[in-house]
Amino acid sequence: MLSNNDKDSANRAKVMTDAFYAQNLLREAFPEQRYGSVKGAIFAAYRFVRPKVSKELTPRRIRSIREGTARRIDAEEMAALKLAIIEEAHREQQELRARLAALDKKVAAFGARASGGQVAGAGE
Repeated sequence: MLSNNDKDSANRAKVMTDAFYAQNLLREAFPEQRYGSVKGAIFAAYRFVRPKVSKELTPRRIRSIREGTARRIDAEEMAALKLAIIEEAHREQQELRARLAALDKKVAAFGARASGGQVAGAGE
């Protein structure tokens, strides 16, 4: 049998804390696959966030945010992480556009070869 406290906690909506939200932002903006390791991602995040906050920031602080052990997240840090997400999205968009342009060239080259091959084969 559930007590009233148990019923309230079961029905209450789960709220995302700032620390958890910042952890997700940091991992999304600085993925370890892009930087080769977690350490590389942490230092890239440190280099990005450090000039955007007025307080003294250390790589250890970035690591604690990434690992979810930070007890609080300052507004400046959160704003810098949101800016990092935007910049990561722009970078990814540019990479995708470049990849699509390269694929368009390949498709056009295959199309030219296929049509050229059929025309040359018809004349023989």
